[in-house]
Amino acid sequence: MRRLLIGLAFSLLSSATLAAELKPFHASYTADFKQLPFSGTAERSLSKQAGDTWQLNFQAAMMVASLKESSTLKLEKNQLVPLSYQYSRNGLGKSKKIKQSFDWSAKTVTGSEKGKAISLPLTPGLLDKSTYQLALQEDVAAGKKSMRYRVVDGDDIDTYEFRVVGSESVKTKAGRIEAIKVERVRDPSQSKRETQLWFAKDWDYLLVSLRQVEKDGKEYQIVLEQAEVAGKPVKGR
Repeated sequence: MRRLLIGLAFSLLSSATLAAELKPFHASYTADFKQLPFSGTAERSLSKQAGDTWQLNFQAAMMVASLKESSTLKLEKNQLVPLSYQYSRNGLGKSKKIKQSFDWSAKTVTGSEKGKAISLPLTPGLLDKSTYQLALQEDVAAGKKSMRYRVVDGDDIDTYEFRVVGSESVKTKAGRIEAIKVERVRDPSQSKRETQLWFAKDWDYLLVSLRQVEKDGKEYQIVLEQAEVAGKPVKGR
């Protein structure tokens, strides 16, 4: 099982500036591995904590695997500022654990991955592998067509690029939902992976579906089952 994957013009880096305030949400999904004869479940949520702090969680589980991902972040001058990140995966291959702490006063990201200590320079706009997904959601809501994020990925800092493909109607258990389709931009000569995401137009651009194809051809997809945005149940047509 892989992490879910999730601006300005491609010549610039997104600073994750929000066009509107964050809204809490909770969504459940069906999770499907195309190579396996059974499905699983997934949940994604954003909840308000004390002050300007928020908690972003994702977890998925099925018979042979489980994944948990969590970010603590804050809003500062309408920008997403990560504070901590944790990730754990069990099953479907080797187990994996990641911990990251963002010390903005010391301008350093410290933590560990697979037992190996990491320490990286922390600069404005840097995001973790969960918070960038929230930044992507907010940038799509703001009407941006191409986005780029600097993300802490293992013991390095990578640039993730996305582009809006267009509008599509997605069939879910909550009804048919009008969505914006976004895809990860990769160099095909460097990576065979594919990532596509759909965000609900009428529901604060909540993630409706995500499809991931790995370089070995294995495919994973989640599709919305039910959700609430700011306490209001999501309903399609």
